[in-house]
Amino acid sequence: MFFVATGIVLLNVAIYLMMSAVYKRFRIPVLIPALTATVIIVGILVYFHIPYDTYMIGGQWINKLLGPAVVSLAYPLYKQRNVLVQNLPAILGGTVVGLLIGMSSGLLLAAGLGFSKLYVLSILPKSITTPVAIQISSSLGGDSSLTSVFVMIAGFTGAIGGPWIMKLFRIRSEVGIGIGLGTASHALGTAKALEYGEKSVSMSSVAMTVCAIVGSCIGPLVVWMIYP
Repeated sequence: MFFVATGIVLLNVAIYLMMSAVYKRFRIPVLIPALTATVIIVGILVYFHIPYDTYMIGGQWINKLLGPAVVSLAYPLYKQRNVLVQNLPAILGGTVVGLLIGMSSGLLLAAGLGFSKLYVLSILPKSITTPVAIQISSSLGGDSSLTSVFVMIAGFTGAIGGPWIMKLFRIRSEVGIGIGLGTASHALGTAKALEYGEKSVSMSSVAMTVCAIVGSCIGPLVVWMIYP
């Protein structure tokens, strides 16, 4: 069991480092290591018919690092606390508006495609970071597995398409970039914000946190309005 867990962890780390090197070489948004490494790991599991439970023998240890990784974002946030205070109204306003647009777009998409209630409830928290989104979805009657998929789709599309959108609208402010990426793409957006500087990472982590808090409050209200 120990060797299986160690092998899985080393495989994940090796593939991620390899794809990070590829991304640094070509700098193409679609080659972000979080996406390419995920695709490769899934491909390996499918090709060799490796059960998910077997993979999680080692994968659980990587999953447990998610908490410390998120908490570590507090350090750049602390260093940029003056920027946070100076731009607090803009940060809160932009984050809340972005969250509402993200939730509304998901609902409109689900309604337009004729999704059932289960899918609607599952897609609602797609603009919130995974751990919180899963809890919200479960409490509202959605499917946490579907929610995880929708959150990943939102995260990857924002991290890939975000830079092009910001370039199109000539957004160069590190604060604006951080808020946009954190609001639209939560953890993956925050990882992308690392490329723009410490200030962007700080603002992205703030946006991600605000979305989690506000989304937890707004989600039940939206569901009550749709399904009174």
